[in-house]
Amino acid sequence: VYFLNMVLSRKISVIIPAHNERENLLVLVPRLLAISEGFHIEIIIALSSESNNLDASCFSSKEVLIEKCKEKGRAVQMNQAAKNARGNTLVFLHADVIPPKTFFKSIQETIVSGMDAGFFSYQFDSDSFWLKINAHFTKTDGVFTGGGDQCLFIKKEVFQRLGAFNEDQVLMEDFEFFKRMKKAKTRYTIVNDDLIVSARKYDNNSYVKVNLCNLIMVLLFKCGYNPEKLKALYGRMLKTV
Repeated sequence: VYFLNMVLSRKISVIIPAHNERENLLVLVPRLLAISEGFHIEIIIALSSESNNLDASCFSSKEVLIEKCKEKGRAVQMNQAAKNARGNTLVFLHADVIPPKTFFKSIQETIVSGMDAGFFSYQFDSDSFWLKINAHFTKTDGVFTGGGDQCLFIKKEVFQRLGAFNEDQVLMEDFEFFKRMKKAKTRYTIVNDDLIVSARKYDNNSYVKVNLCNLIMVLLFKCGYNPEKLKALYGRMLKTV
């Protein structure tokens, strides 16, 4: 019982890498605070070097911290926040993703069960039949497992042992980290407790174009394609927000 109480009292650090995401953060952060009752958490918003439209005064909670990063790149943002995080469990959440009410409970139960890490299944904020098919595949392990929208959560000690995110991987840093997770035989699971993910990328492009781009990105990544060239190609293929 003593050991269980010790585990349950450990702190969870939610890390949100963001670039000009003020509107989404003003929705997401209050949501996280509202569903965190009974849990020991902190929320670290890791702003890109070019984001200047947000500070801690936007949120009425001492649990919300702002990290302003001097270097560019989402991997850099997440690593800096992870280094300064006080939690034993790190949660990497995108700014345009809304967590379920049982978000922290699911994370806590997964870690208590003996897992080192986990991901969430998700659905889109859209009634599109095709996007529902896409979302269905996030419920099981597959080719696209490990993407950032699935919200990686991991013991801080394991994250550090794996060497954190590769800051040279300027695109698909999440897949690259997951690759190392699997190589190290990290114990992980997929939690079927759906996040709500923004469909804005599909709204600004098309279903076929986004899926084709995703497939090309994964294939080129697996073939060892240069990260800088990969990012440039991604920017040419899709309109990003």
